[in-house]
Amino acid sequence: MRKTIFANQEYYHIYNRGVDKREVFTSDEDYIRFITSMREFNVIEPIGSLHLKNIRDNYKKSVSGSTAKALAVEPLTHPLVEIIAYCLNPNHFHIILKQIQDGGISEFMKRLSGGYTWHFNKKYERSGALFQGRFKSIHINTNEYLLHLSAYVNKNNFIHGYSNENWKYSSYLDYIGKRNGKLCNKEIILGQFKDEKEYEDFMNKTGDYFKDKKEEMKGYLLE
Repeated sequence: MRKTIFANQEYYHIYNRGVDKREVFTSDEDYIRFITSMREFNVIEPIGSLHLKNIRDNYKKSVSGSTAKALAVEPLTHPLVEIIAYCLNPNHFHIILKQIQDGGISEFMKRLSGGYTWHFNKKYERSGALFQGRFKSIHINTNEYLLHLSAYVNKNNFIHGYSNENWKYSSYLDYIGKRNGKLCNKEIILGQFKDEKEYEDFMNKTGDYFKDKKEEMKGYLLE
């Protein structure tokens, strides 16, 4: 039984990693597939053949373009959840979600994890589980927690030392105004700062803190 009980209008930190810490994103195409699915699966209506066709069509358009192109598409109406921030790393992901509909997070993550696993296994000719069990979740119960977690998620690639700070597979660039991504609702975070630059400074300081404390926090961080 899952310990976290998801409630509407509440925020949650959702995360998981590859089974045996294996890489789950090995190419630009993989990242774009997951990002496209985050938008396409976030809808109340049951996923049917027409919706699956829409996913395939949008995915083909995205792959033929770029990550920025995939993120520029407006979210679908009647969502299950509100996506606040995310970061996809080679072997794990972090997402901050606000539940909108009853059972929204569970349904969204079931579609997202299952759909991506199917894609990955078919593409790389493998079988079996891709992620390490059911997704992990933590209730974000204070505003201060939400603000610091947004910085942790947006800067997660930097914290783990995977690449440079301008990691395009996270919402970081959208939050600092360097990309017009429409996947996330940033207002709950940015609305509490004077401007994007003030939030960027807060995010950088918070990211530096988490990176410095990484060894001490090893049991709490995904690798």
